[in-house]
Amino acid sequence: MPAFALAPHQLRLTIDPATLGFATTAELAGEPLPWIGQERAQAAAQFGLGLQQPDYHLFVLGEVGSGRASLMRQAMHEAAVQRPVPPDLCYLHNFDHPERPRALRLPAGQGRLLRQGMADVARTLQADIPKRLASPDFKAEAGRIQQQWQAQESAGFAQLDQFAQARQFRLSREGGQMVFTLTGPRGQPLTEAEARALPPERRAEIDLAEQALRAEIGRFLDTMRPLERARDEALAALRRRTVKPLVEQGLQDIRLGLRKQIKDGAKLSQWLDRVERALLEHIDLFEPLHDEPDSDAEADRKDALDDLIARCQVNLVVDNDGRTAAPVVVEDHPTARALFGSIEHGMDSDGVQADHTAILAGSLLKAHGGFILLHLQDLAAEEGLWPRLRRFLRCGRLQIEEAGGGAPAGHAPGAPAALLPEPVDVDVKIVLIGSVEEYYALQEADPDAARRFRAKVDFVERFAATAGTRQATAIFVAQTCHKRGLPHFSAAAVALLLEQSHREADDQGRQSALFAHTEALVIESAALCQQRAGTLVEASDVQAALHARRLRHNYPEEQLHESITEGERLITLSGSVAGQINAMTQIDLGDYRFGFPVRITARTFAGQEGLLNIEREVDMSGPIHDKGVLILHSYLTALFSHVAPLALNASIVFEQEYSGVEGDSASCAELYALLSSLSGLPLRQGIAVTGALNQHGEVLPVGGINEKIEGWFQACQTAGLDGTQGVLIPARNQRHLMLGRSVQDAVERGLFHVYTMGHVSEGIALLTGEASGMSPAELQQAQADELAHRAAVAEDTVLQRAEQTLRAYRRACQSAGHTRRSRGVRGR
Repeated sequence: MPAFALAPHQLRLTIDPATLGFATTAELAGEPLPWIGQERAQAAAQFGLGLQQPDYHLFVLGEVGSGRASLMRQAMHEAAVQRPVPPDLCYLHNFDHPERPRALRLPAGQGRLLRQGMADVARTLQADIPKRLASPDFKAEAGRIQQQWQAQESAGFAQLDQFAQARQFRLSREGGQMVFTLTGPRGQPLTEAEARALPPERRAEIDLAEQALRAEIGRFLDTMRPLERARDEALAALRRRTVKPLVEQGLQDIRLGLRKQIKDGAKLSQWLDRVERALLEHIDLFEPLHDEPDSDAEADRKDALDDLIARCQVNLVVDNDGRTAAPVVVEDHPTARALFGSIEHGMDSDGVQADHTAILAGSLLKAHGGFILLHLQDLAAEEGLWPRLRRFLRCGRLQIEEAGGGAPAGHAPGAPAALLPEPVDVDVKIVLIGSVEEYYALQEADPDAARRFRAKVDFVERFAATAGTRQATAIFVAQTCHKRGLPHFSAAAVALLLEQSHREADDQGRQSALFAHTEALVIESAALCQQRAGTLVEASDVQAALHARRLRHNYPEEQLHESITEGERLITLSGSVAGQINAMTQIDLGDYRFGFPVRITARTFAGQEGLLNIEREVDMSGPIHDKGVLILHSYLTALFSHVAPLALNASIVFEQEYSGVEGDSASCAELYALLSSLSGLPLRQGIAVTGALNQHGEVLPVGGINEKIEGWFQACQTAGLDGTQGVLIPARNQRHLMLGRSVQDAVERGLFHVYTMGHVSEGIALLTGEASGMSPAELQQAQADELAHRAAVAEDTVLQRAEQTLRAYRRACQSAGHTRRSRGVRGR
């Protein structure tokens, strides 16, 4: 069967704009956007997001640009509506263990009320307590207590004074100290000189009297201390009785304000009781020192009061007030601090300081009750982050730690103890995005962690095109225009966008799922439309955007084609040459790929070394290419198995190829070059070949078929199309053709041809113009003829000519071997 020439309409898919069902995308702006071609991923996402069980976190597989992140965000928001609003999270001062702040969960919105209520109480108490303590009733009662003590103290001091006078001492109080002075006969104070002038007997009496007075003063002080404590306790009790109604009223308003059922109600009640006790124990801090308003003591009092008020405040770390659904958090910069929370340390004269108000929540705490989206690549980039997340997944409890997991920077012995906030249970569904390679690498490297992500959401790279997917793509275009404020697209422009999607998928029956590329083309086409002051994007704008994009990327391609035009690269575009053929390769630069021709030559000789792949010998070929050459060698050996043993030396080389060769798409071309060298039949140089073969000579499809054909077409077009040029490709690649309009037009005018082959025999017949003798039917007949002792194959076929050469090679080798043996005999 000869190679088949494709008709122009078979070279690409052309979409009729009239079949799309709209005139412009403005008609579709209000339509909901489905998961285009990702129904399997959508079902998996809905299953994983809706299943409220541990270890069913989601791992999303897909290529960048497939919409995996945006569609998952959409699905997460839809699932969040079905979940209740999670509670607020507060951290409170722990009065028993200040280094261990306590966590408190409150119904959504109640945390804000508690925080505001405590702030209001503090503000009210700072204003009202001094007023209450300055009221006439309080002053009168405090004066009564003070007078009662003063009377007792005065009576005791009077007795002490009489005791001193009886022993000729005058007693006085100066600065809180007891001072006594020796007096003379007339009651006047004696000077030190006068006292020394007294007789020894008198001085001895005075010493005894002084000792007795000192003992009496001690007894007086011992008597007064309990009375002072009783006075202070009475005054303190009076302050508490006076202030307690204010404190109780403020805290009672808070208790009544939090009407909703609180899971941690007992914990909150206990904490409020401790707040009340702390306030009542430090009422004196609320009283300014009016006598010393600018003293250090007043400054210390204010600082102490601020510390007391801070301990009574609420740190609302997660505020869900106003939410109507569970939270959806997208963490684009996951660090230990951002993900797990942190403790902010302040500095004062005493060094590093931190309390419960310094605790900050991370994304995981904020996502409690809902969902969080993370990228595996971002997690892997932060050292130690993945192991910590793995531990969290295992236990479900989150512990906010100091910087570095321990003490803050600069934390030295003797410094305040590091904070260790109470850990909290966190119920969050993690959506982890990564590539296919990252997914399976994770499963292999960390099976325990990988099994936590049991809901696999696999985004495809391409999908079968239907009327529904095309309609959905048009809706995507409409929403992109609306979101970005762009002019809408005509049906013809959308048809061209759809055709480009098929081109990116390399399939007439499938569209590319990488909608980021489509979105970029929409933006670029709309920009060109706006430059010409248009209000509707037409097909010409899309075509111009594609052309402009190519110009931004194709400089390397132009350089290579210039090397052909200038004769630097040897590419023959017409005529016939034996042992030489043009193959088609693809060059992928990452952001741009293009096809380029390369010459393959083969030389054959009589010998015993077999097939030599020069690229392989110099380590310039990859394993896939080497595999293709070995398959070629296997097929060649089977083809000539009746001419055994093969006495052949053959070499194959990619001419002027210095950057290495990979892939097996040139194996058909290599076979043809070898057969041409063996048969002596020249090959048509105007037809470039691509295709892989198996051990039975069947031609297998190859990748990059459109770029390869267009690369050869560009080389021919630059030199001038003469009607004899074309390409020979695998028949199984026909569905992958989405060639440019220029190629299609050239084929329609008969200036260029696209041939397909299902078996290598079809290609060699086209290239040589001779029967191949290699088709499965011909080879089967040849076997039958061999059994009947007739000619192995029909005369004048490529196979017969090659066989004759191989037999000549064998005879030459046998003759050379006989000659060497004969010379060896004569030598003996």
